[in-house]
Amino acid sequence: MNNIKWIFTIVTFIIGLMLAIQFQTTQEPIIRDTRDIRELRRELLTEQERRQQLISEIDKAQALLLQYENSLENREEDVTDVLSKQIEDLKLEAGLEERRGEGIVITIDSLYNDQFVGQAKRTPPSEVLRFLVNELNIYGAEEIAVGTERIITTSAFRDVNEITYLNNRRLPPLPLQVSVLSDKSESLHNHMVVSASIEHLEIRGFSLTIEVAEEVEIPAYDQTRRVRYMEEVKEG
Repeated sequence: MNNIKWIFTIVTFIIGLMLAIQFQTTQEPIIRDTRDIRELRRELLTEQERRQQLISEIDKAQALLLQYENSLENREEDVTDVLSKQIEDLKLEAGLEERRGEGIVITIDSLYNDQFVGQAKRTPPSEVLRFLVNELNIYGAEEIAVGTERIITTSAFRDVNEITYLNNRRLPPLPLQVSVLSDKSESLHNHMVVSASIEHLEIRGFSLTIEVAEEVEIPAYDQTRRVRYMEEVKEG
């Protein structure tokens, strides 16, 4: 008789535990992904670009390692030469050197007649320019300059008293030219002519003209770069 009671108690406990788990599961809200196809494609392109950058960095590191090994084995090429070349490559990647090549030129101007509207020509706000630069990076831009200001990893658009600044410098008035370097200029042009940036600018009262150029000049970043959160590694 006692065994039957114990079995009944255990079975009842198990059934109650299963009902409690099922009740808790039904009470948890189902989180749905509400992103549309455009947002998913944009994130996919971003991840693909990030993967390509990582692969490129791995290839460069392996090539540099091979150069070091060859210089140590053959002694024909001094290690200092390899280091000097690496410094020049890093300066080029950091935007400290002028770049030239094929690409596209984007001209931003006022969509309306300023005399009719009664407003002075003003540069687009920072959020619109950030959106434009992000789309250019997604679609294959290598180097970008807005006006005469080179965009590097630490560059930032800011609004100060309704005036847009880049690299802590005021952007020139309209028409504003954006120079973009890319070895796939035709593809970049085709993507940008149907991009959302045109709509964003038109809503704010700006027009966007995009042209393919055989040679685009990207100026060097001419300000002092401040390195933060980095310390020299001491031996031992």
